[in-house]
Amino acid sequence: MEYTWNTIERHIAACANCPLSGTRQQPVMGRGSREADIMFIAEAPGGEEDRQGIPFVGRSGEILDRLLRDSGLTREEIYITNILKCHPPGNRDPKEEEKAACFPYLKYETFLLKPKIIVCLGRVAAQRIIAPDFKITRQHGTWTCRKDCALTATYHPSAVLRDPSKYETVKKDFCEIVKKREEYA
Repeated sequence: MEYTWNTIERHIAACANCPLSGTRQQPVMGRGSREADIMFIAEAPGGEEDRQGIPFVGRSGEILDRLLRDSGLTREEIYITNILKCHPPGNRDPKEEEKAACFPYLKYETFLLKPKIIVCLGRVAAQRIIAPDFKITRQHGTWTCRKDCALTATYHPSAVLRDPSKYETVKKDFCEIVKKREEYA
């Protein structure tokens, strides 16, 4: 089967591969430039994202927008998505079977996008994408390379909501992402 953005959107909209499909208001497909060289991946949509069907539109999205602006990026030039396409009740961490059910969609998004840089937002995404034992507090901002793609992780914007003192740390990580992008240009 040939996969296109429209094909993935249709599959995600009709997905019933795990119990979250029965509790969601709507699935949340990634958004942004489909020619972006930077892909941001978080763990799962929040409640507001579930209502609107758009990633990062809640309070975490406000922090993300500020981080993007302060580092010289815009949503229009990046692609942002989640491992899960449905909101886990109570904002709990995704279960392994939920991540496994959604992971093929993320793989297809990545395949179609072909980003030069992947940024994991938070521990859950970093442990699924970079390494199962990834420690966000010690390893955020570090880089690894796979298949001509640079990978890094930083705190999820919701961590900044819980602890505003992390903002400058995350901002520094975002500025390093911009520098890495310039290296790849």
